Amino acid sequence: MSFETNHTSRRDFLKISGKTSALLAIGFSLPIAGKAEEIKKLDTSALSMGLELNPYILISDEGKITLFNARPDMGQGTYQSLPLLLAEELEVTLDQVEIRNTDGQGKYGSQLSGGSSSIRTRWMPMRKAGAAVKEMLIKAAAKKWNVSEAECYAEKAKVFHKPSGKSYTYGELVEEASKLEVPKDPKIKDPKDFKLLGKSVPRPEIPSKVNGTAVFGIDSNVPGMLFVSIERSPTILGKVISFDGSEALRIKGVKHVIKTERKMPHRAVEAVAVVADTYWAALKGRRALKIKWDAEGSDKISTDKYFENLRELAKTEGFEYKDDKAGDFAKAFGESAKKVEAQYETPFLAHAPLEPENATVWVQGDKVEIWAPIQGPDGLIPQVAGYLNIKPENVKINVPFMGGAFGRKAYNDYVMEACHVSKQIKAPVKVIWTREDDMTQGPFRPGMLNAFQGAFDAKGALTAYNHKIVGGSIQHQVFGNPLKNVPDDWAGEGSGLGDSPYEIPNRRQSFHLAETDIPIVWWRSVYASTNAFGHESFIDELAHSAGMDPLAFRLNLLADSPRFSRVLQKLAQKSDYHQKLPENKAIGIAIARSFATIAAHAVTVSKQGDGVKIEKVVSVIDCGMTVNPDNIKAQTEGNIVMGITAAIKNGITIKEGKTEQTNFHEYNVLRMTEIPAIEIYVVDNMEAPGGVGEPGLPPIAPALCNAIFNLTGKRIRTLPFDIDKIV
Repeated sequence: MSFETNHTSRRDFLKISGKTSALLAIGFSLPIAGKAEEIKKLDTSALSMGLELNPYILISDEGKITLFNARPDMGQGTYQSLPLLLAEELEVTLDQVEIRNTDGQGKYGSQLSGGSSSIRTRWMPMRKAGAAVKEMLIKAAAKKWNVSEAECYAEKAKVFHKPSGKSYTYGELVEEASKLEVPKDPKIKDPKDFKLLGKSVPRPEIPSKVNGTAVFGIDSNVPGMLFVSIERSPTILGKVISFDGSEALRIKGVKHVIKTERKMPHRAVEAVAVVADTYWAALKGRRALKIKWDAEGSDKISTDKYFENLRELAKTEGFEYKDDKAGDFAKAFGESAKKVEAQYETPFLAHAPLEPENATVWVQGDKVEIWAPIQGPDGLIPQVAGYLNIKPENVKINVPFMGGAFGRKAYNDYVMEACHVSKQIKAPVKVIWTREDDMTQGPFRPGMLNAFQGAFDAKGALTAYNHKIVGGSIQHQVFGNPLKNVPDDWAGEGSGLGDSPYEIPNRRQSFHLAETDIPIVWWRSVYASTNAFGHESFIDELAHSAGMDPLAFRLNLLADSPRFSRVLQKLAQKSDYHQKLPENKAIGIAIARSFATIAAHAVTVSKQGDGVKIEKVVSVIDCGMTVNPDNIKAQTEGNIVMGITAAIKNGITIKEGKTEQTNFHEYNVLRMTEIPAIEIYVVDNMEAPGGVGEPGLPPIAPALCNAIFNLTGKRIRTLPFDIDKIV
């Protein structure tokens, strides 16, 4: 098998000696550029930090084994999955080790949890790191016994001598192993010999999350810490004209009322912070503030106007993705016998993680220490250093568990707020956002419009396909890419030729930038979530226009893409797709590849009064070789629930610069009683690992809407929609 991004190189070997113990640390370099597109796309700051030593495995001569998790865990399971890659090759089990999170230092490589990149970029490097340490320990044992290495093997944190049955613990071998050369190309296991990978291994952190002992960012506690609640502009952007904090200061426990700022990537806005010795006092003081605001023109921002602009832009040509172009679309479309056109719209969405944004920060002169639920500690270090004008090595980060994130906690504005306040009052502070702050202030998933054209020749063959993507650009707003005369190469994900290899002779995809001051950032599955809705719905429209069954239509277009075909065939089998349903039921399908994983759903719906009930979702996931199938199913279930929520519940709407949804009573989520029966099937193969945390989301909305069309004849092209009022 081959892996495009799994190149390793020999790295330094470190031994730390003390009076009574030795420590072994080793690691292999990780992909950060080139074909590792998910790193290039998502991580802009770690690249400048220099990737040197990667000490993911620490073994003391007392026998303590520590494995490092380099991707913050926001619920997706990296706390288990990355150490499990090391453990498999090292021949230890997770109950024999301590797991620690990395702290953002450049030697650990990219530490951004995002883009479903953790396993697919770390699969080989982490395994090689484990295999190298195991080889060194075996060699050390063979030397001590004066026997051949071939007579030795490792198991359960020990090295055994086969003929004699003698053994050494890893701790007993560290001193000798530390004097050896690091293997340049350690032998890794054949997958058939895996003991942990691909198995249903219990996640070690789950008991602590159940009994309440797990430490999340919001649980951070520092001696002398003060609590902060911040009043921000009621409009999306704003400036403080004046404020009166006298009433707030009369509240018991309130210590300070100060002007502060929220530093977003594209601009900073002013705010007022209330600092107190309890969170309740800070929140109560905040409610007593009297502030005059200048909206700075943001009171003219509205999502209605934004989408009106998208519809106008869609009438003009965008910039083409050269890699997603085949043939001559304009010529084929002009000469076609039958044309089909449609537009699909998806709303702005909030992330609404269970744990709202929070950060505990202590700025002490030219040093700062941070305790915060963040998706990318390595990217935060230079960001904080630049913001406070201090050296990066003076920034210390502690990474706890995250209670959800979905892209929001890769946007570090809330950490900068805490830095700004702590520096002013010269004390450790904990900033906690309320749910209303989280919901109204953004950043949001950008609202998008997808416009399509398809054409058939006189014989009924699909000959032309055009996909125009119109909307806000994360790359432009967050990272300052001007996108002059070029498309946003992130915005086409999930629907271009690379991810959707439908064989259509003349095909074109383009992007049209819509400038916006509404803060935007990644949301679970990013643009794949918006593109796939339109793309897979329109493919269904074309199938019906051709008079073909939607499954057969797709299989015909994917004849040269065996992995896609196998996923669809398995989906048809597991969902009983070909079984005749009663008149009050129908089934719809959709398939999408994102983050190197193919996911397909079949959704069965039934009539229920004037609306529709979602009866069942059957899913097939091909993510290549797996770490933990239970986690794949759990992540896919989460994607299905989140995807259905995004389709049938509230989007984010802004009127006169104010977000209209303030909490879960206005921004609903799918309730337990609304969740349909779900069956998930994981394809077993030896392909390179793909992502898991996001790929199950993009196809769910189109599969649902395609099912509704098959049931009612009504084509839904705008999300969200009221599922109780379809007919």
